Parts: sequence; C-alpha cells; structure tokens
Amino acid sequence: MKKSSLAVLLLLLCLSFHQSLACTTFCLKSNGEVLFGRNYDWTIGDALVFVNKRGVAKTATVAEDGNPAKWVSKYGSVTFNQYGRENPTGGMNEAGLVVEVMWLNETEYSTDNSLPAVGSQEWVQYQLDTAATVDEAINNAGRLRINSDVKIHYLISDRMGRAATVEFLNGKLVVHSGAQLIVPTLTNDTYEKSLSYAKQINLEKATSEGSLDRFTRAAHRTKEFEKNPVSGREAVAYAFEILSDAAAKGTNEGTQWSIVYDQKRGQIYFRTLQSPQIKMIDMKAFDYSCGSAVKIFDMNSKESGDVTAKFADYTRKANRDLIEHSFSRTDLLKDLPAMVRDFVASYPETFSCSQVDKKIESSLTICKVYHPGTGFSSLCTRHFFSCAATRPLRPNLRSGRSLAGSLRRECAIG
Repeated sequence: MKKSSLAVLLLLLCLSFHQSLACTTFCLKSNGEVLFGRNYDWTIGDALVFVNKRGVAKTATVAEDGNPAKWVSKYGSVTFNQYGRENPTGGMNEAGLVVEVMWLNETEYSTDNSLPAVGSQEWVQYQLDTAATVDEAINNAGRLRINSDVKIHYLISDRMGRAATVEFLNGKLVVHSGAQLIVPTLTNDTYEKSLSYAKQINLEKATSEGSLDRFTRAAHRTKEFEKNPVSGREAVAYAFEILSDAAAKGTNEGTQWSIVYDQKRGQIYFRTLQSPQIKMIDMKAFDYSCGSAVKIFDMNSKESGDVTAKFADYTRKANRDLIEHSFSRTDLLKDLPAMVRDFVASYPETFSCSQVDKKIESSLTICKVYHPGTGFSSLCTRHFFSCAATRPLRPNLRSGRSLAGSLRRECAIG
C-alpha cells in the first residue's frame, strides 16, 4: 500500500463516499463578544468531553523520533476527544484560548530535528496546556515540530478576540494574524487560496458544501457580525446559524457535532448529530488542580441545557469503551488487537503531577498486525496514532521491541 498512513486512507475513503466531509471554523468578535464556532465532519460521532488538569508533566508520544517534547500543563482545559484521552480534536482552556484542527492537503511539516516533536493532535493539547494567548501559541508553534503524516492546519483564538491561522507549507510555519488575517475563518484550503476565492466569487454562487464555498459563506457572516453585533445567547444562536449553513448534510454521516465557544464567559455550547439538543458547559465550575479527578461527559448524551454538573469521574473503562467504539467503526483501526486498545486506554495514566515519570520513556510498545489478503503490517507504538508500513509478516504479535530505525511514518485522525 503506497500510503499506509491511517489518516490519509480515511480521508480518501471519505472523499470517495461523501465529498462534503470536511470542517468549518470561524471567530466572531464585536461589541465585547468573543466566540468561536466549529463543525466537525466525519463518518462517526462517538466522543467524550474531557476536563484536563493543570500541573501535569507530559512527554510527547513520538519519543521514538529521538527528540520528544516535554512540558508541564499550566492551564486546565475542556476538550473533545474521539480516539481517547490526551488526543483532542479541539477545545478551550481556562484562559480562554481555543484551538481547533481541519484537514489541509497542502500541509508539509518542518523536518528540523533540532526542534522537539509532538503528534498532530498532541499539538492541540500542548497549546491548550501551555498558552493563554494567540501570541504565546504562535511562539510555541515556532519552537515545535509536528512528527506526522497527518495533513492539518489550525485556527486559534484567545479571550481578547485575537485570532490566527497556523499552517505548515513547504516545511515552513505560515501564520496569518493581526492585519494579515482579513477574516478569521478557515475550512479545508489554505487561508490565502480561500481568501482569494472569496474575493472573486459572488456570494450567491457560493452554494456548495465544498471547502471554498463554505469559507466564503462563513466569512461573509463573520464580517456581518462585526457590523451588526448581538450579545449573549443571541450571539451564540448567530454562531449556530453559521454552522448550520456550513454543515454537511447526511443521516448517519456528515457534520457529527457543532460547537460554539463563548470565550468571554468561559462557556461551551454544543450539539451532535445523534443528540441535536444544545448542551452548555460552564468551564468556571471545574476544579483544574492536578490532584482532583479528571472529569468526562458523553458528547451524545440525551441531556440538554446546562450539563456541567453531569460530568462524571474519569475511569479507564470509559476511555477503553470510547476507544472500542471508535476503533471498531474506523476501517483501519477495527482489526487492531485488544492489547493495543488496552494500551491506548491506559497510557494517559502514566503522566504524573510532579515530574515526568521515567517509565514513560521506556514504555514504548510495538506490535505487528497482519492483514490477511494484503500482507500489510502496521507498527503500533504507544498508541495507534503512530504507525509504519513494513514488509509482509506472518500473522503474529510482538512487543517490547525498540522502534529505532523502524518507524517510517506516524498517523493520526486530524
């Protein structure tokens, strides 16, 4: 298989069966209101909302590349995770910083091995853990290297309403912020290409679910908010209107969830395809101290309204159940054995409140998974987000082997 990256294959499958599967993000700022809207478009919608703690020492899961990033979380956060704890698609921290991801085919990450490395989704958690402002997040981006084949770009925004697009093109960090960020909107083409398209096409003709048309419509509504702002719940409703207009339509696949972050008030509103009633989370109500219990909430719960008090204590079983559901319904993950799924579920518990646990660095596990009929094998490290193509092997499982020189490519859902 020429492209063994999990995320690459999943993207191709999505494009084949539903060309509109893609994501939309935007930032609204006017008259003291600061909001961030996000559609997550995919083929499955299982997810947990996590309350992550400050003061936690972490090491990136790309340790096999020789220079993994290490950090201590400064801020607590609330994130939306589909493939397990510590691997969010996006979220907001207690300082009001929001980070969200979208696919971008043109992405090429830096190959400067002197920079510490993180995975593509770990980049999100790293930023939420360590940055309070867009400026801090941009500085972080320049000091990190993403070790991944997953081609994504990011939209970030802080509580003051400053926003930035973060892209990696031709191996270089490309940021649009301040005066260069004409409109804080991002879909699935480069920001420059999207902006150029929006300037040339009549709004009335931008009616498709394609990336450029979605960008054009969302950008128009974002600008309109600046001219005719509304406040409070009306602003949240306005953001949901934009998300509805940009949504991929489908009964069982398409826009799986829509999220509106009210950064000024520290509140998060969301709805899902499986549970369309709007739910609200008050981030100010949580205890983010490292010694307190991590909290979780089923994103597809049938609850409505304020669900802050409905969060339960994290358990490995809940994380394992999420992994089981998501893996089993994702084509290239459904054949991964129980030992891999167990490891993914338990890995976040190796982090410590006070210092980096030395066991993290020695806990690399590798398994070779044989795919009958293709002779394709995957090298799975400490979680499924790292993988590699190797020569055909007999159907067996091996563990405890070093990844040095073996890992060819890392993969993730982005």
